[in-house]
Amino acid sequence: MLINCLAVGAGGFIGSVFRYLIGLIPFLNKWEIPFHTLIINAIGAIVIGMAVRYADSCDTANTAAVLFLKVGLCGGFTTFSTFSLESLELLQNGKWLLFGLYAALSLTLCIAGVWAGKSLAS
Repeated sequence: MLINCLAVGAGGFIGSVFRYLIGLIPFLNKWEIPFHTLIINAIGAIVIGMAVRYADSCDTANTAAVLFLKVGLCGGFTTFSTFSLESLELLQNGKWLLFGLYAALSLTLCIAGVWAGKSLAS
């Protein structure tokens, strides 16, 4: 348990630092859309997909290594990667209605949550 927590923490640290550094790249901030966040989310989705594929293909996949990549690195880098993975799994399992509900609720609740948080903090 302690090793798993340390793996998640180390991955989260690295993911968060990478997110911060990518946000500093000047040419990514020249457009009106948050292009750096789009890049971060796309990279995170690719990395979590690779981590899941690795874990699924190896019977002896190291639990701490998988947690480091999925929960730590990807979680610190972007939580959108986890949302994307869970959404894909719902689609692959033929749960179209649950996918639609999950995606719509995630988008709506998270945008409303940011609005509420900003309003409460004013």
